[in-house]
Amino acid sequence: MMPRLPPRHELAVKRVLFVCTGNICRSPTAEAILRKHAKEQGLDVVVDSAGTHGYHIGEAPDPRSVKAGARRGYDLSTIRARKITREDFERFDYLIALDEGHLALMQAACPVGLQHKLHAMMVFAPQLGYSEVPDPYYGPAAGFEQVIDLLEAATTGLVKTLLHKA
Repeated sequence: MMPRLPPRHELAVKRVLFVCTGNICRSPTAEAILRKHAKEQGLDVVVDSAGTHGYHIGEAPDPRSVKAGARRGYDLSTIRARKITREDFERFDYLIALDEGHLALMQAACPVGLQHKLHAMMVFAPQLGYSEVPDPYYGPAAGFEQVIDLLEAATTGLVKTLLHKA
């Protein structure tokens, strides 16, 4: 009798990197949301986040992101800002930009042959009609709530994609 193999999605660890500007609002929030959703779905995934710019390297996420996330059960407390590196394009299976500017910067920096790894976050929630996740940094606290709304919907689609392509 052959041993029973685990489901295919348990065999392949996917690596996902979320990217925004300074890695203190949108991308760490996306990281925390995917960690929680993946755990709930039994998806084995490595999740990280980075910024296109090094403005906040080593800093914790914006307190407004941390507070908004905590209200919905997401833990951002261990995340620290870092800048995307050339090695990230090789290490990660999915490099997901939170807005079109980030995607353009990533496309310009991405080594030849790895462009297929680059995605815009909101392609995973086309039903919402958004092409990007708006930057809440200079706006009111409600913007951080909107970011979570958008990221939760897109993460649902991303998890389905990861499970399907595992």
